[in-house]
Amino acid sequence: MTSEQTSKMDTATIRQTIHEQIQFNFLFDGDEEDFSDDASLVESGVVDQTGILEIVLFVEETYGIEVSDAELTPDNFDTVNNIAAYVTRRLADM
Repeated sequence: MTSEQTSKMDTATIRQTIHEQIQFNFLFDGDEEDFSDDASLVESGVVDQTGILEIVLFVEETYGIEVSDAELTPDNFDTVNNIAAYVTRRLADM
């Protein structure tokens, strides 16, 4: 397996973990309907600004990274895919 394949697998695992965490903690209506990993979490009403902070805390505790205030941007935390890419980049830098 190439390092690119390993990286993609790791990103996919990270994406799935984040998706499941958000679905379990923020979608309380019992509806199993999935949300898109490309959809804005705030604009689609899945989370509010406090929810983003909860996601940041989850990311910090789960992956052992510290998120600075400067990194709290939509490019990093607006979608599941953005969060997974951010975590993957940060883990690669460790």
